[in-house]
Amino acid sequence: MSSVILSQMLAAIPETYDKRPGSFIYDSLAPVADQLAQTDTRLESVASELSIEHLSGPELAQRVRERTGIELKAATRAVGTVLLTGTGEIHPGDLFETAGGVQFRATEAKAITLSGYASIEAVVSGTSGNVAAETIILFPVTLAGFTAVINPQSTHGGFEQESDADLLMRYYERIRTPSTSGNKAHYLNWSKEVPGVGDARVIPLWSGPNTVKVIIIDANRQPAFPQLVTDVQNHIDPGGTGLGDGVAPIGAHTTVVSAAPVAINVSVKIVPDVGYDDAHIIDSLIKHLSSIAFVEDIVSYARAGAAILASPGVADYSNLLINGGSINVPIAYSQVAVLGAVVIDVH
Repeated sequence: MSSVILSQMLAAIPETYDKRPGSFIYDSLAPVADQLAQTDTRLESVASELSIEHLSGPELAQRVRERTGIELKAATRAVGTVLLTGTGEIHPGDLFETAGGVQFRATEAKAITLSGYASIEAVVSGTSGNVAAETIILFPVTLAGFTAVINPQSTHGGFEQESDADLLMRYYERIRTPSTSGNKAHYLNWSKEVPGVGDARVIPLWSGPNTVKVIIIDANRQPAFPQLVTDVQNHIDPGGTGLGDGVAPIGAHTTVVSAAPVAINVSVKIVPDVGYDDAHIIDSLIKHLSSIAFVEDIVSYARAGAAILASPGVADYSNLLINGGSINVPIAYSQVAVLGAVVIDVH
């Protein structure tokens, strides 16, 4: 760019002067052209930042917060309980671990005799802490008096930090659908600003005048776990009393519930290609169902097939059945599709 600017500056000098490289005029203008080029670059960068769509990371979060008050939702830790065998004391910070190396720490002090339960949370925030039941089985550091540990149920509630795309979506929702005086948009915004909430639906007057039902799914586009439902309920209208103790106005009796899961069971025959793995198909189906949660009112037979065909290592498929049939599966307003049993026959 500096060469273009220099050429333009030299062109403005009469031809009666020596403008060749090494001349006084050329050597005087060259540094100026270089500085002007750097200024242009900086101005272009500033101009691009005037559009919020060109921002990312902390800059995007700051701009959204300044303009709307919306806060970036931080990553959260998965929580759960473990059953310990033995007699001794558990202290906050005591560690437990899965065979895959995912660590959890106790969140309470507790004396246990013979066997007992302790509350835990993942050491690292994010979805990695959401592990299946009976997978937390190790003591990375020996705990005196205890011989075994196991989690009877899966851990839950671990979510990644809100993505730039999701934050930007909430920003545009706030701008394009102003929330005022407890309208539907207000309830959507109140629900979605709670960490862990992925989306929400609102049913006004669901049980008569001055009643509101809010249906939520979590940030992984799955049914919300009980604690998340409680968190949203307490944020909007604690206890559903309508007393104005939350963000909802006085007199608005609000009930928060999780979307009801609809299991999508899949069976299919696969013609494999290089790199085939059952896990690829399962992952593709999970991502597809996540993408349509609270967006579509059916699970499309054709689109499910397309998701399978797009999986790495799949050359072709046949005999696809969804919930035992070859038709679309309807999903009600208060429901969300979740992947159920998957039976894959590889030929």
